[in-house]
Amino acid sequence: MIADSLADVHVLITRPAKQQESLRAAIEAAGGKVLSLPLIDIQPLQLKDEIQAVRDKVQSLDSYQILIFVSSNAARFGAELIASYWPQFPLELSVVATGPSTASSLHELLDCDVILPSCGMTSEDVLELPLLNDVKDKKIGIVRGNGGRELMAETLLGRGAQVDYLEAYTRVAIDYDTKQFNQQLETHRVNVLTVTSSESLNRLQLMLADNKEEMSLLPLLVPSERVAQQARAAGFSEVVNANGADTVSFLAALELIASSK
Repeated sequence: MIADSLADVHVLITRPAKQQESLRAAIEAAGGKVLSLPLIDIQPLQLKDEIQAVRDKVQSLDSYQILIFVSSNAARFGAELIASYWPQFPLELSVVATGPSTASSLHELLDCDVILPSCGMTSEDVLELPLLNDVKDKKIGIVRGNGGRELMAETLLGRGAQVDYLEAYTRVAIDYDTKQFNQQLETHRVNVLTVTSSESLNRLQLMLADNKEEMSLLPLLVPSERVAQQARAAGFSEVVNANGADTVSFLAALELIASSK
């Protein structure tokens, strides 16, 4: 990172508040400015039925052969729940993470070995792992929040696995007054937009409201080609794929945007 490499770059960060600190610090250290307007909040499960359902699955964790954590939130909330029932993590259970930050959290929280793709951080990349090619009759748990993509479960089911979701947290949309939201963008002279998921892309479009046509001309930084395609289809004209939602990937993409200005 070069000092002032992001001078005159004013970035809208929309990721959940508790996941912004690293990226925000990196942008500011490089001379950029940040406007934080989280579009999604990550919260513990609230409904008793949901809490009991995931507890029941965690209590029988040793019946699974493979456990897949789809995000750092899945690692944080899932590991906390697992640790409360399993002081010693089941040794024969293979653990898979979608990316290095998720893997790092699992190493720290569960003290276990973690398998992750050598390239890429998407569901598609995880499904390319040799471990997940021959899964006939294996029981696999996918640790995630409520809802989300079905690709991983559907693919593994198609390969003959038994698949359970262990939904360990919930995502809650954050609503802003759209007029105030767009006034903030103008006041802070935002010239780069960022999203980290399809869900946050959809939320951003709702918040931009009547200002979307103008704001869709700005660079939009996204974490994967799948979200990039959705953004282009939604009318954003300058979509930049960071190939990851982690700080290193986003910062490198922001520096690329800055250098082209």
